[in-house]
Amino acid sequence: MIKSGDRLPEFAFSIMGEERPEKRTTAEIFSGRKVVLFGLPGAFTPTCHHNHLPGYLDCIDGIHELGVDEVAVVSVNDVFVMDAWAELTRAKGHITFLADGSAVFTKACGLELDLTEAGLGLRCQRFSMVVENGVVTHMNLEEKAGSAELTGAAAIIEQLQADQAN
Repeated sequence: MIKSGDRLPEFAFSIMGEERPEKRTTAEIFSGRKVVLFGLPGAFTPTCHHNHLPGYLDCIDGIHELGVDEVAVVSVNDVFVMDAWAELTRAKGHITFLADGSAVFTKACGLELDLTEAGLGLRCQRFSMVVENGVVTHMNLEEKAGSAELTGAAAIIEQLQADQAN
């Protein structure tokens, strides 16, 4: 599993462009920048939709004020689902929605979660990380199902504030 000090694997995410899906690589997103990346089991699923994503959207300005260039969310969903979720939540233009439809990035990071028994197939574990120039500086993994405490925006803000204080 990916941890602090590790470089993110090379990957090309699907994102929705102006008219059609486009690719955006890890190099384009993370090189020379500070990015908060959070991952979750699925768009529109209860904790993800009502807690995890809204927490980041509510705190987006404060996160940027702490020196973060971009906030992105990744899920094992296709680009069309991720785009619909961005539109519905009014997060489009504030948070970048990265589709990992076949869980390639998720598996490369060792963050896969098998929810086949629940009818959801292979998904991503709930996590958050701070990435600086492609290297993970903080890695958080949620321990309790249905919770977004360790991986939510408040926890990331605390880590960013502690970094500034040091």
